[in-house]
Amino acid sequence: MPFQLTLLRSYTIMPAPRIQLFLRRCLVSLALGASATVAITIPLEAAEKISFIYSPFVESLEISSLEIFAEEGIINQDLAFYLKLAKADEKDKKLLREVLTKRIEVDPILLSRLLKTDEGERLLNFFGEYLNLPGGRNGFYALRGAMILSAFDEEGLTLLNFLRRLGTNIQLDVRKALILAKEIKLVVQGTKYFIAEIAKLSEQEIAEETFVNFAQLPDLRRSGNFGIKKQTWNLTDKSRERTFYVNIYQPEQWRPGQTPVVIISHGLGSRPEEFAEKAKHLASYGFVVVLPQHPGSDAQYAQGFRTGYHRDIFSVNAFIDRPLDISFTLDELERRNSTEFGSRLNLEQVGIYGHSFGGYTALALAGASPTPNFEQLERDCAFELQQLNTALLLECRALKLERQDHNFRDERIQAVIASNAVNASIFGERGMSQIQIPVGMGAGSYDPATPFLFEQTRSFPWLDTPERYLVLEQGKTHIDLSKLDGGASKLLKMVPALDLPSPQLISEYETAMTLAFFEVYIANNPDYRAYLQPSYASYLSEGEKFKAYMITGASSESLTQVIEEWKKEHGLDGAGTTSKNQ
Repeated sequence: MPFQLTLLRSYTIMPAPRIQLFLRRCLVSLALGASATVAITIPLEAAEKISFIYSPFVESLEISSLEIFAEEGIINQDLAFYLKLAKADEKDKKLLREVLTKRIEVDPILLSRLLKTDEGERLLNFFGEYLNLPGGRNGFYALRGAMILSAFDEEGLTLLNFLRRLGTNIQLDVRKALILAKEIKLVVQGTKYFIAEIAKLSEQEIAEETFVNFAQLPDLRRSGNFGIKKQTWNLTDKSRERTFYVNIYQPEQWRPGQTPVVIISHGLGSRPEEFAEKAKHLASYGFVVVLPQHPGSDAQYAQGFRTGYHRDIFSVNAFIDRPLDISFTLDELERRNSTEFGSRLNLEQVGIYGHSFGGYTALALAGASPTPNFEQLERDCAFELQQLNTALLLECRALKLERQDHNFRDERIQAVIASNAVNASIFGERGMSQIQIPVGMGAGSYDPATPFLFEQTRSFPWLDTPERYLVLEQGKTHIDLSKLDGGASKLLKMVPALDLPSPQLISEYETAMTLAFFEVYIANNPDYRAYLQPSYASYLSEGEKFKAYMITGASSESLTQVIEEWKKEHGLDGAGTTSKNQ
């Protein structure tokens, strides 16, 4: 029996430009589903058709027509009708052929493991809401089976092979797909809009500043003069039966008075060594910088997942263990302060820098409470990925914890930088407003893991502490893409015309402003306060294509107003999602 792709003759409802976009989005939706799902399910029968339903209209396109086109470039009468309907030009036809045959390089075993995780199942359920079984049921299992089988197949994971491997009839709800397309467009528009608005707010603050000639001040991008040495400790917290190592970078020469201390908390699937350069930079200015490992959510655990030793990407207890790791590390520093550091360490005024999951860790220790905010989480996670906030894949995992409010506030922590932080849903406004120490928040405009539109821009106005800063770096991704492994690099090459800033530029932005922040709030050095204003970010960005913008608490009210106006203009509900009735 021939395969068929059933497609709505929606030209009676939608104008031609929308049909063209619709056809492209249908293909893209399938391709995205093909790159995001699976745990093995072997279909016993082949699918007869895939239906694009826009009730009451239904029309059919045989998959064999797509096969002939993909393999031979021949457009038969069946396919020609739809290409004409979409007003597809030669460029569109070439793109369609590429989309059908583009092989996605993926380890099928790892893919299977990924889609058995809580995060993977959320993705499957998400795409299954658009690609349904007959009768409108979620297409979770059909997608999973087709994805795995095509990934294991010699031809590999392609859209066409995926269609061939579907083990049951499946249908695309066009109305839902169009709403999704609208939301994707809104996210793209919103990202551009808020970059511009934050830039505008930054300029407004600069206009109110007293001029500072930063060219005449010390260049904080350069290393300091204190020298650097490193040591590693292996610690065991017997109360939790937990062992982890800690890297410590310290100056070779001690600065006058007490020595300031900064903790660095790494992100999910990462390790302390990835923040060595940041630690060395601070140590060269006389700081002692301590980088603990977080077992259960580090690179070692990720490797265990890849080899099948763990079923999940990270341990759900990481939400609790991470802040406790920091407090135990501070306890150990206190125990060794006199014997190993000559009682020089100031452990009553410690700074913490956290990236991603480490940003969550830092904010929890800073006093964001309750942790987690189950009320906020349940509300946001009920939308699943409808608001396209991929950070929820991590945050919603906390719903599996025992329903108990935690307060991880450690009074020794007196200033925090949360970079690309997972924070908005797991703390909510109630949690973030509890923080009463200086906070610096870092965001990247190209961050797909913790999108600044949903995470940092949303949560910055919730902070109530007098000393607060938001730095948005254009072009910054979630991680340094120059350090990706071979497999991830292959995926990166599939993204057309990807224009990114140099890792050195991003590093310079961050090291300079991080140093200034901790000099002021941890080392109590007023000489560095001039750097903690939007004009310094502007100075660092001079002549650069990718800018850094800083705003302070002075812009919080204005940012809140911009957010509310954006929601109102685009008919968004309280969670930042478009109404499903639209």
